[in-house]
Amino acid sequence: MSVSLRSVAAIAAFAVLALPPMIASSSSSGASAIALPAPADTQQLRPVIPGADRYQQGKVFLEHADTWSYLEQPGVAPDSQYQVLTGNVVFRKNDMFMYCDSAHFYEAANSFDAFSNVRMEQGDTLFVYADELEYSGLDEMAVLYAYPGKKVRLINRDVKLSTDVFNYDLASNIGFYNVGGVLDDAVNRLRSLEGEYHPDTKYAYFYYNVDLEAPNGNDTLRMYTDSLVYNTGTHLCELIARTRIVSADGEILSSSGTYNTLTGLADLYRRSLVITNQGNTLTGDTLFYDRNRGIGEAFGNMVLTDSARKSSLHGEYGWYNELSDSAFVTGMALAKEYSGADTLYLHGDTIYAYADTDSSRVMNVYRNVRFFRSDMQGICDSLSSTERDSMMRMYHHPVVWSGSRQVFGNIIEVHVNDSTVDWARLPEFGFTAEHIAEDCYQQMSASEMTTWFNDSTISRLYAEGNVMLIMFPMESDSTYNKYAYVESSEMDAYFRDNDIESVHFRPATTGKVTPLYLAKRNSYFLQRFAWYEDMRPVSPEDVFVVPQSQLDLMRSEIPAPEAAEASRRRKEIRKVRQTSDSGHADAAVPSPDAAADKNKKGAVIPSVKTAEDSVAVSDTIPMPKVESLPVDSIQTR
Repeated sequence: MSVSLRSVAAIAAFAVLALPPMIASSSSSGASAIALPAPADTQQLRPVIPGADRYQQGKVFLEHADTWSYLEQPGVAPDSQYQVLTGNVVFRKNDMFMYCDSAHFYEAANSFDAFSNVRMEQGDTLFVYADELEYSGLDEMAVLYAYPGKKVRLINRDVKLSTDVFNYDLASNIGFYNVGGVLDDAVNRLRSLEGEYHPDTKYAYFYYNVDLEAPNGNDTLRMYTDSLVYNTGTHLCELIARTRIVSADGEILSSSGTYNTLTGLADLYRRSLVITNQGNTLTGDTLFYDRNRGIGEAFGNMVLTDSARKSSLHGEYGWYNELSDSAFVTGMALAKEYSGADTLYLHGDTIYAYADTDSSRVMNVYRNVRFFRSDMQGICDSLSSTERDSMMRMYHHPVVWSGSRQVFGNIIEVHVNDSTVDWARLPEFGFTAEHIAEDCYQQMSASEMTTWFNDSTISRLYAEGNVMLIMFPMESDSTYNKYAYVESSEMDAYFRDNDIESVHFRPATTGKVTPLYLAKRNSYFLQRFAWYEDMRPVSPEDVFVVPQSQLDLMRSEIPAPEAAEASRRRKEIRKVRQTSDSGHADAAVPSPDAAADKNKKGAVIPSVKTAEDSVAVSDTIPMPKVESLPVDSIQTR
């Protein structure tokens, strides 16, 4: 086809006029004039890119395209006019490069649409892959789309994010989605309906139906919440909404704090809760929890529950080791035991519970001990219970009340069988008293006392060593006009329905009955008589109120003769404990019936042998009903 020089000149002139400002000569950019391509029948040209500064604020540059074409659209606003680019198209904004097979470039609006094999690259670490991309120069926002069955994918080193539609804010270097997405790193996979990722800081924000999964062999960590902050570099989760964390070790419930998915360390606030795989729970205003070591530390209103034993520990500070099954609590420390029909409230300055060598439970309560249950109350300096031998002991001036009765001594031992008291013993010194009227108190003291129970009712009381009694028998008109004083070496009483059936003294008994009008007031009381009613806890809340009289009592020394006996008894207990620990042999305790048969034959009742450590009170310690013993029924032999 022949073309005249006039035609060539016309085409060349048209081409120069049609070139976009970016390709035509521009004095503002400092680029030299562009040589025009040879005339052709088509308006597709190979653009030559000027060498302008690529770091102009908010500016997008066309870096490459195999072919370029432009057709002005009549009636279309200049910002909506676009150039058609095909073949290895490359755009650049600062250090972000964007690639595609073809594009529509709206140069006046500093925007473009990219099609097919779309990818974004920044350095050698950040890559985004999609099927289409829309970039708006007005807000510097790139929106990337995936075709059906495919996903938009962001890769930043070991972080991979996939979604159907991905929004990338190039001005702030932040990407986000709101149609559901998944983020994977070397440790975790996170799913959510909405998400936001910051490549510079490695922080990710997830909202609505957030699900974190961390496979680790047979143990898979799962986290469920509606809002979560996560760092892909540290693998640390910031909990900003109610969150449930589940693993083979148990669960964590919290709405504030941090959890390290790599180390299993958690710092939790706002009354968070840890649930172990054994069903125990630990909560507090602030919790520090080491999942791998199984250790939890609580500050402020700490509560530790033991579902199997139906008990709980409370205090201002405490810790729990689920691997060793041990716990410590202090600051308004309280143990609650609710396995029976009534709840026991036990307070001390410090409570320590742990598993013994044979995995049985031991609980020790130290200093200013007070406990309350509707049928029993008590105080002592320290208290201990051992699950292995079902023993509970109260040490140093223990006092126990039940109804109108009071018992005290140097040590009180209780044996529990199936949550009920089987027998109780005061091995060093025992004193029982019951207030009946004005200054009248039924009283008994002995060097050692043992009581057996049947269905929570007393069946037998045995006392030995310097046994002394003062009794006020009631007259037929319900008045008291005399008292009886009895001394003996041993006393053995049997009960039926809590009433005395028979009483035996041996080997010899000294006794006398004195009318009240002939008696001096001080003769109403045995030598060690004391009435501690002002120290008695009267409610669950009252266990925290330690009266000065209790503090004074606990600071007082045990009388010298009894102290020597106490020392001897403790040595005996240590020997028994060593034998029990080495051979796991529980000391034999005579049954009430067997002991009764032996006693009727004149045999000495064997001492009750038990292990030394101490405590949780688990049932009532009823007092003997000595008031029902008529003076004329005393037997001696």
